[in-house]
Amino acid sequence: MIDSLYTIDRGTYPLPAHIARCAQLAMCLEVSSSPKPGNIDRFSDYEDTRYEHFLASASAVYPVIEEAVSCENGVGGLIKSAVTESMRWQKGGNTHFGAFLLLIPFAMAAGELFEEDETFTILQLTESAYRIVKNTTTSDSVDFYSCFDAAGVKVNSVDEFDLQSNSAIDELHEKDMSLYKLMDIARGYDIIANEWVTGFKRCARCAELIIDGMNGLESPKLQADINNVTVYAFLKILSENEDTFISTKYDTDTALYVSEKAKEILEEMYNIGEDFNSILPLIKILDKELLQKKINPGSTADIIIAGLFIALLAGVRF
Repeated sequence: MIDSLYTIDRGTYPLPAHIARCAQLAMCLEVSSSPKPGNIDRFSDYEDTRYEHFLASASAVYPVIEEAVSCENGVGGLIKSAVTESMRWQKGGNTHFGAFLLLIPFAMAAGELFEEDETFTILQLTESAYRIVKNTTTSDSVDFYSCFDAAGVKVNSVDEFDLQSNSAIDELHEKDMSLYKLMDIARGYDIIANEWVTGFKRCARCAELIIDGMNGLESPKLQADINNVTVYAFLKILSENEDTFISTKYDTDTALYVSEKAKEILEEMYNIGEDFNSILPLIKILDKELLQKKINPGSTADIIIAGLFIALLAGVRF
């Protein structure tokens, strides 16, 4: 399905506006889907970060996505602009930093692809995004680094390069560290960085799960319901991957525990006849546990946003 051909249906609107709307809607759908264990949604807030903060961030980033569609470089600057706009419009802290790291190169890739032909495959989109991030520069790294304090982003320390050092920017220049190289260093510590350097395979898989779910092709009985499909895709991606936001905030054991719980819930669904509604009580139990412990699979949410974005570009409607 990664080679399936999709046609962009943007109506009478300019291409940048269409792509920005898809990105905006993807962020809104992800945060609205419920129950999504451990993460903020339309029924669950954290003490300092609320559902409305995510909506404000999604609204604020619209002009940056529009700009990205017409850009061939400057990934780091666009990410910095997205973070800046997000923080200008809400006081809930880091809402979409990881998502911006995915949406910006995908929006740039979409603009590049659709300028010549408004048809695409998911493979073409991910390959174009991969080429864009491979061509990043040290300036992109400097812009990226400047986002950490502004967005309150937590990062893992790595032996090769200390992202939390006061001399980090000088080191970036000294080592000619492009943003792609920086992500390559972090590939084993951060799932979003890993997506950058492995060709966005999880994002593509997530998009396929959503497209199949909405077309009634995914095995569970999801009723082509966008909420059910999004929650299912979230559990599926979480069950297959350690959420590195949890690893950074807590530890690997905690992240693996959460992934195993998601896997157990999905296995229960398959064992009792693949009825999604039958496992909703189990999802709610896990959601309550993770919310109480403040364990939030934020990196998985970022992958879901990217998957929704691709699916919306591919024509998914509900």
